[in-house]
Amino acid sequence: MGEAVMTTRRQADGAIVVDVRGTLDAATVDALREALVGTLHSDRPASMIVDLTYVTFMDSQGVGALVTGYNTARETGTRFVLRNPSEFVHRQLRVTGLAEMFGLPAAPAGRQTYTP
Repeated sequence: MGEAVMTTRRQADGAIVVDVRGTLDAATVDALREALVGTLHSDRPASMIVDLTYVTFMDSQGVGALVTGYNTARETGTRFVLRNPSEFVHRQLRVTGLAEMFGLPAAPAGRQTYTP
């Protein structure tokens, strides 16, 4: 089981940023879910940005926590954005068919996709 560190901060424009580092698995998803849902309910920001730059691993439970955050944001009228998902995270979201729901491109930025 992995470890994850989550920090929450407010940007000058009022958006809440949740920085996530480490792994998102059974040992860490409850903390992520609580950070997302709790902040959405208590602060009701116009935008929530989840920065996934330093997430090194994410299993289906991590994907589920992001979906929970997305759904809660929709219920509260908050714009929910995933920022800089690592290549591994981006692949997980593509494989599950959720990349488009989160507004992510079909391939990670900077990568070329070859189609014969």
